[in-house]
Amino acid sequence: MNLKDTLNNYGSKKEPFFFIIDFDLQNYEVIPLSKLPSSIMYEIDNSLKKQSKSFDFDIKPIKFDKYKKKFNKVKRNILDGNTYLLNLTTQTKIQTKICLKDVYKFANARFKLYYHDKFVSFSPERFIEIKENKIYTYPMKGTIDASIKNAKQKILKDKKELAEHTMVVDLLRNDLSIVSSKVRVEKFRYIDKIDAGKKKLLQVSSKISGELENSWQNKIGDILTSLLPAGSITGTPKKKTVEIIKSIEKYEREFFTGIFGVFDGESLDSSVMIRFIQKKDDGSFVYKSGGGITSDSKVQSEYDEMLDKVYIP
Repeated sequence: MNLKDTLNNYGSKKEPFFFIIDFDLQNYEVIPLSKLPSSIMYEIDNSLKKQSKSFDFDIKPIKFDKYKKKFNKVKRNILDGNTYLLNLTTQTKIQTKICLKDVYKFANARFKLYYHDKFVSFSPERFIEIKENKIYTYPMKGTIDASIKNAKQKILKDKKELAEHTMVVDLLRNDLSIVSSKVRVEKFRYIDKIDAGKKKLLQVSSKISGELENSWQNKIGDILTSLLPAGSITGTPKKKTVEIIKSIEKYEREFFTGIFGVFDGESLDSSVMIRFIQKKDDGSFVYKSGGGITSDSKVQSEYDEMLDKVYIP
């Protein structure tokens, strides 16, 4: 069976399962929770703080001039009307002796995944949540260093950040309308404080909801595949923007910016896999990160934001 049919099959039987889907919807695993191997570990919507541990690593980010060329290509596509918002990501080489299991164990994040010693994700971002026949999504767009004076006021009043966040909310509201009814924005642009290694970040989110049929479990595959890839890590219009992303980024995101989640037999919860360390075949590590680009974006600010997101909380 294909991905959609596999998810629908487990959902219709109301059998609890774990799922992981990559950015391109080409690679995935759907595993009954009763058969989940020890090489996969996860935490969903965890609010407990773990024992802190510092992780030392040296970073070798993409050179600014190289990033600027990619940024300028995005800007040209925006000026040409091909996209209005595009999430540009890069790979940062990190030199470290860290163990992915240790990162998973000690990182403080709401959503965490350790996957076959290939990568670890410690994400603050939920993808969708379904409970009591309602579907929710919580787009995150807009990040600022919490130590900046009047940081909250600055990011909420920033016109570029407002435009970027509004476009993502509009995109995800339209996405939810594909699979649900009575879609509405319940909360617009609220602030969360996030641990970012040695610093704190303020992250701007919104809450959007819709209503599902009573038999939604039979259509879990239809729901997920209709909404993927996630709007917050692609852009708008989604289909064309994904094409541009692939032509500019020039690397495979693989499971980075894909999703993972759990259906417990009654409810479903899931996360977008951002904040992501991947082990390469040669044993080296890369950290994948990025941010949204709009017509008002400034290259230095976007480059700095991409680097700010290279951390272990």
